[in-house]
Amino acid sequence: MIPTIFTSVSRACTVLVMVALTACGSSQDRANGPDRFVLGFLPSQRASEIVPDAEAIGEFLSERIGLPVDVEVPTTYEPLIEGLRFGHIHAAFLDGGPGWIAHKRTGAEVILAEINRGGNTYNWAEAFTRVGSDINTLADALGKRIAFTSRTGSSGFLMPIGSMIAAGLLTPAGSTLVDLENALLSGFALTIDAGGYQQALIALIDGRVDVAFGAHDAPERFLAEGDRAQVRSFHRFGRIPSHSILVTPTIPEDLAIRFRDAMLELNDSTHLHLLQAVYGVEGFEETTTEDHLGQFGRAISSLPGMRQTLLEKENR
Repeated sequence: MIPTIFTSVSRACTVLVMVALTACGSSQDRANGPDRFVLGFLPSQRASEIVPDAEAIGEFLSERIGLPVDVEVPTTYEPLIEGLRFGHIHAAFLDGGPGWIAHKRTGAEVILAEINRGGNTYNWAEAFTRVGSDINTLADALGKRIAFTSRTGSSGFLMPIGSMIAAGLLTPAGSTLVDLENALLSGFALTIDAGGYQQALIALIDGRVDVAFGAHDAPERFLAEGDRAQVRSFHRFGRIPSHSILVTPTIPEDLAIRFRDAMLELNDSTHLHLLQAVYGVEGFEETTTEDHLGQFGRAISSLPGMRQTLLEKENR
């Protein structure tokens, strides 16, 4: 069976359709299960490039769960989360922040975590400074110049700043993005959005900033040996979850189990190329919402105004 492919281009229209169909759709899913299974993929403006590979995964799943599989590739996260909420999307690939929001808003649960090329389902967020610097704690970083990767970077902004707010080192006056920006202005001498791990570390090495945030393995991945020798980590914040797959609570448990087992089949060397063609990952590992997203989710919950920013983010 070949799945029908839907590409979302209008978030507003998608949400309106979901709302209109809620009354008759989600209750039927709970009682009898859906007639078709809808799987959402990470948002992208390159949907036309992703669709053929997504279709191949949909075809594989359809043969194993016994239902036609429709694949949706939206341009932002909101249609995926609203789809999970109303039961019109039954499972979805989500990044850490949107995944936590989906769980809290819809009751969807994480069942699988993506395994990265290092064989893990997470990396660590760390704070770096130059060798010889007198910065040794997060408190020492206050009043200094800071390089973020971007304002939606999990290890380069969300976890570090969320953790500092939760610890009381930064104190936004309210719950908006303006309040967050004012807290950053009062807490640091300068902040820059460097544009990536390498750029943030180079800004540190060049002396343009005093601290850079990023993934624990960023120096090894992005710096030459001589540059790595100039950088040291002084604080590890916590685990940054890999992409996860969440399932809506509106479908029967036996269907969720069939879907989970079919996805785990993709780990087999015979089928792994299907996953690698879409996301370049090494497979999936069974997990729970708390184990995979809990620590990260609670940290970013401290960030004012970030829900809107995360849901509008594209995963290019």
